[in-house]
Amino acid sequence: MQTLALRSIARVGVRLLASDDSYDCSNMDTNRPNFSKPEGGDAAREAGSTLARQWSAVQDAAEAIAMMAGLAKEEPSDKCRNFAILIRDVEGWRLELAKNHVADMAAMMQPGLAALLASNARGQDATAAALTLWREYFVAREAVLDLLPESGKMGPRRSA
Repeated sequence: MQTLALRSIARVGVRLLASDDSYDCSNMDTNRPNFSKPEGGDAAREAGSTLARQWSAVQDAAEAIAMMAGLAKEEPSDKCRNFAILIRDVEGWRLELAKNHVADMAAMMQPGLAALLASNARGQDATAAALTLWREYFVAREAVLDLLPESGKMGPRRSA
């Protein structure tokens, strides 16, 4: 059973690696964020799709890490589950910050998950390291979810 779980964790790691195609930190000083609204609808839709894929991959990786840490399965909140939909209502600096934050989370989870898998493959107990990584993820997740607009009792803002 544990071998099957580790295979699924490895697949999550590969998915996480594949999702991180839009973030280049090699020239961070010269990369200035663009805080204006996207002009083309296709560009905005593509950016939202990339963000949604990254968010999903990070959530899957976090679930695998929680399993390795021995934590019970967490029921995702409405904000967490609907992040890709709710982030569409955010514009300007909040959207840019959310994109960068999710990319940073993916960059944090990639080597962490790889190290946990390597440690586990050698037969070492990776529970403490997995718990530490999961705590880092939890704090980062809460920070990015705080960027979402308040949805109120009737759900997210809708417009026709």
